Amino acid sequence: MRVIAGQHRGRPLVAPAGLATRPTADRARETLFSMLTSRIGAFGELHVADLFAGSGALGIEALSRGAAHAHFVDQDVAARRAIETNLDTLQLADRASIAGGSALALPPPTRPYDVIFADPPYAPGSGDAVVDAVAKANWLAPGGWMAIETDAKESVAPGPFALAKDRKVGRARLTLLFLAP
Repeated sequence: MRVIAGQHRGRPLVAPAGLATRPTADRARETLFSMLTSRIGAFGELHVADLFAGSGALGIEALSRGAAHAHFVDQDVAARRAIETNLDTLQLADRASIAGGSALALPPPTRPYDVIFADPPYAPGSGDAVVDAVAKANWLAPGGWMAIETDAKESVAPGPFALAKDRKVGRARLTLLFLAP
């Protein structure tokens, strides 16, 4: 696993050991960032959140592309350690924060996020649960985007957000949602 583009292009990332984390494949990340970049342009100065962060690859990719800040949420201690290691190695810790706890029980945000990445465990209804949690906590800023990775067979109901794109990539489905300003 590596950073795909930006300041840290090609740099390797560590993932937590074991089967508790399923990192987003490089191909799926490339597709996801292509989908987002065609809609938002540059990531410069955006605030992003990476839910079910695992290794932190999605948030780190956004930081490498110029995001101002990334907030990582994962309840697994090994995942949070891997994120810390990756941030320290790439010298990005000053532009990031890490929180434990469930991404399905989000506290009110300090400020809403411009882009939210969510890669929940592949399970029926997991994408819908993320949509509900983000909407309930008001984590997505007006004009913001949310990208959810689920199993390819699992569609995501957009809830209060607009469905911008839904695409299968290998065994994953990438759902891109938008909150109108």
